[in-house]
Amino acid sequence: MTEHSTDNRRIVSSRHLAEGEGWELSELEFGMIIAFNAFSRWTTRCMAAAGQSELSPLDILILHNVNHRARDKRLSDICFLLNIEDSHNVNYALRKLLKAGLLLTEKRGKEVFYSTSPEGVSLCKAYRDVRRQCLLDGLASTDLSGTEMRELARNLRALSGHYDQASRAAASL
Repeated sequence: MTEHSTDNRRIVSSRHLAEGEGWELSELEFGMIIAFNAFSRWTTRCMAAAGQSELSPLDILILHNVNHRARDKRLSDICFLLNIEDSHNVNYALRKLLKAGLLLTEKRGKEVFYSTSPEGVSLCKAYRDVRRQCLLDGLASTDLSGTEMRELARNLRALSGHYDQASRAAASL
């Protein structure tokens, strides 16, 4: 193999983080950075094609999460399920979705529960249709099988736990 073969090339965003042991993690992190940004861009463009161009990636994730399984959710449920620490950002997104008529609220005791409005449900269905047409049809021609995607998803969830633990350790320094 030559020195310039793709097997020896380190594709990272920050060379100083890729020196010595653990350079593979830097390569993975760069992949997550560009995948995160591509995913964020995708969600906003898919939602615009579905009929709502004013939502941020976080707004869209929250709308889909509230719509998930047609179960009412509290702010704390949404934060927990999406692994978001800053509830203020989620609360802002919820208010924005309420103002857009995509969510409904119901107060039960001291708790506020959120659900998707009929307009929100319709928008989620339209998003699903655009997703099927633009993303799923294209994925059919890739080498990633459903089983491989599930394994990748499992590994990403496990990796998120390592990052959560590391963030707790860093906060204690």
